[in-house]
Amino acid sequence: MADNKKMVDSITAMDVDFAKWYTDVVKKAELCDYSSVRGCMILRPYGYAIWENIQKYLDAKFKETGHENVYMPMLIPEGLLQKEKDHVEGFAPEVAWVTHGGSEKLQERLCVRPTSETLFCEHYANIINSYRDLPKLYNQWCSVMRWEKTTRPFLRTSEFLWQEGHTMHETAEEAIEETERMLNVYADFCEKILAIPVVKGKKTDKEKFAGAEATYTIEAMMHDGKSLQSGTSHYFGDGFAHAFDIKYTDRNNKLQYPHQTSWGVTTRLIGAIIMTHGDDNGLVLPPYIAPVQVVVIPVQQQKEGVVEKATEVCNRLKANFKTSIDTSDHMPGWKFAEYEMKGVPLRLELGPKDIEKNQCVLVRRDTREKVFVSLDELETKITEILADIQENLFKRALENRENRTYTAVTLDEIKEIADKHNGFIKTMWCGDVECEEKLKEVAGVSSRCMPFAQEKVSEVCPVCGKPAKAMVIWGKAY
Repeated sequence: MADNKKMVDSITAMDVDFAKWYTDVVKKAELCDYSSVRGCMILRPYGYAIWENIQKYLDAKFKETGHENVYMPMLIPEGLLQKEKDHVEGFAPEVAWVTHGGSEKLQERLCVRPTSETLFCEHYANIINSYRDLPKLYNQWCSVMRWEKTTRPFLRTSEFLWQEGHTMHETAEEAIEETERMLNVYADFCEKILAIPVVKGKKTDKEKFAGAEATYTIEAMMHDGKSLQSGTSHYFGDGFAHAFDIKYTDRNNKLQYPHQTSWGVTTRLIGAIIMTHGDDNGLVLPPYIAPVQVVVIPVQQQKEGVVEKATEVCNRLKANFKTSIDTSDHMPGWKFAEYEMKGVPLRLELGPKDIEKNQCVLVRRDTREKVFVSLDELETKITEILADIQENLFKRALENRENRTYTAVTLDEIKEIADKHNGFIKTMWCGDVECEEKLKEVAGVSSRCMPFAQEKVSEVCPVCGKPAKAMVIWGKAY
């Protein structure tokens, strides 16, 4: 059995204060720091390296599906933002405004982009003229600003990094297909790379993106049972096209309005990794996204030949794995705790006796199990263990979700479950926003999504008793 003794004493235990545990991990694993601007964070090298790995993988997937990267300005003229009424109203409370240029007051306020639909639409109106110009499959990596009242690192900050895809299509069918395709890209990424199981579904009208006809989402469950919206994909129809007068000549030489989508994920995914896989010793990183997959720790490094052999092994492993070595003068125990804190999937210990036996010790971060491995078989064994860690993390997260998913058929059952547990609550729903708001009021839960994989748990809405139209997952969320 693995030794479960806690090695890092400076992290608040999860079951004592989950929010404090999260903040401790973020700070002590050196993922980010607070800045002097309220709600903004400084991404430190280790935290940014995780984002770079996310970006690298997704960017390749976007390009595989035909998308091109562009960059839009960060400032939006107020008049441009006002062109799409629903969109403006949805973001109005969160918008930051630039009112002066130097000492001069601007004639028109400039919005610091909370999202870039209006900028893309202005550009598309200039470059789309014919069906031959479609589809337009663009993506942008940038930061946006939303003036949040309550902030928490990675989960909700005033400025955050993200990608936003913006596409234009000839038909509604093509645009809807794009919306679903990109949601599946996100879902596959979360499950196969981040080892986070997700529920795919459609947002209710109350929860959908401002200006969208439909919003699709992937919802993940964190270790404490709360939900985290981890990626969204939106179908806009031709509403923005009408507002911005984007027209094209179709194959029959008639003027038409194109159909639009947008989709995005953010640095919130780093928060999802922390809260899905972390433990009381710190981060636990899935191998496929970890900046360092294997850290080499020389033991009794003051003895002749130990550092040299450890460096040789490290350099050898770099050909196949993201590998680093720690030859600092800290004691081995300190190093063990440090890299547990940082969530490095695999620790390789090498001392004088190991060198004599042509072996090393491999220690898993997820279970803390130790195995002795011949140096001749190192690459093969590391590959096997990393794959098993990835699979084990997904399995543990899925079990947590299954254990915290409940079914309710009456309002009293929903209230009782919500009072006692965090988790997903499956119920039927009539489709009326009044019932949705009632559940928020009396049970403190919001609609997370109407899953694509529908179930029929009862015949009627638990709030009003009317015939049900869909099954909804409710929960408390970050």
